[in-house]
Amino acid sequence: MRFLPIMYAKDNSILGKNLFDNEGRILLKKGATLTSKIKDRITSMGIRSVYILDEYSDEELEDIIRPELRNKAMDSIKSTFNQFRQFSIMQKSGSKIPSVVNRMKNEQINHINNLTKISEDIVNEILSNKDVLVNLVDIKSSDSYTLQHSINVAILSLTLGITLNLNKTELTDLCLGAMLHDVGKILIPKEILQKEGSLTDSEYAEVMLHPQLGYDYLKECSSISGRSRIIALHHHEKYDGSGYPQSLKGSEINKLARIVTIADVYDALTSDRPYRMALPPNAALEYLMASGGTYFDFEMVKAFISKIIPFPTGSLVRLSTGAIASVKKVDGKFPLRPEVSVVWGGDHRDIDLMKETNIVIKNLEYQIPDC
Repeated sequence: MRFLPIMYAKDNSILGKNLFDNEGRILLKKGATLTSKIKDRITSMGIRSVYILDEYSDEELEDIIRPELRNKAMDSIKSTFNQFRQFSIMQKSGSKIPSVVNRMKNEQINHINNLTKISEDIVNEILSNKDVLVNLVDIKSSDSYTLQHSINVAILSLTLGITLNLNKTELTDLCLGAMLHDVGKILIPKEILQKEGSLTDSEYAEVMLHPQLGYDYLKECSSISGRSRIIALHHHEKYDGSGYPQSLKGSEINKLARIVTIADVYDALTSDRPYRMALPPNAALEYLMASGGTYFDFEMVKAFISKIIPFPTGSLVRLSTGAIASVKKVDGKFPLRPEVSVVWGGDHRDIDLMKETNIVIKNLEYQIPDC
């Protein structure tokens, strides 16, 4: 199974992973044939990349958490965000009817308690296989981006948090805060968040309000720990002080928020957005490394990179010899030196890059040349 922009998927390719809509319902099942008409429909829904099964990549990649738990988390985040939206509308309307206010507050507590329980379940599941490596990226439609992004950031943050030896209470707070880090975006107009092209200065200024808006809401929720709440406020701060909203530097930024910042940027970079295509994992990791010590905590970046596979199993890669090969097996200790099988441009043979050290991977490829 390999991930590629849909424009590179040949007609009648086989879908390798289910596609979901913003309600978590299956749009297209794994194994479906991607005809030209179906690809156009998928693209119109804001999905620009897919996983396919072909002669070069017929192995299925497993998610870090069970699909049932991922879907349960997505439903809970969606209902929590919707409750936040309704509560904000009520506050703006000036309604102070005691029965209405109490009902909304009780709903708020129930939603947060449910999300906390799911956070604990996710922590337990990842801890049960804490040596797992991230071998895939998630496919998101434009409408479901915020919800799926929130779950992915939580999973990536936990992967890093476990590597940094956080205790279980810290991990649960990290997971909950990561799932809620973008809750302030509920109050940002959708047309700004999904705008194709550059934002105006005034639009960007409005987007920059979301950390403070999210924190202001969460600090009213007594059932959320201070560590979880501060993540929403600090997740756009940068290590060198150039971030927002408070221009904090280094250790002034909450430790858990520094973790979420790295996970947030990695998932955003590897996701299709209205204004750009997704970056492949290796390019996103290169960006993080280049920005370590300036935008991000460098030690955390190094730990994060150790858990991400830059060239996932099934990927097509261009070798320094000029040949194109399919990645067959990745050693977690040496992810840049996988075992590959040449499929174009040379003798069709298997190569262990740990042994043939004169050969390196230059970049990912999405298709085999016609000639």
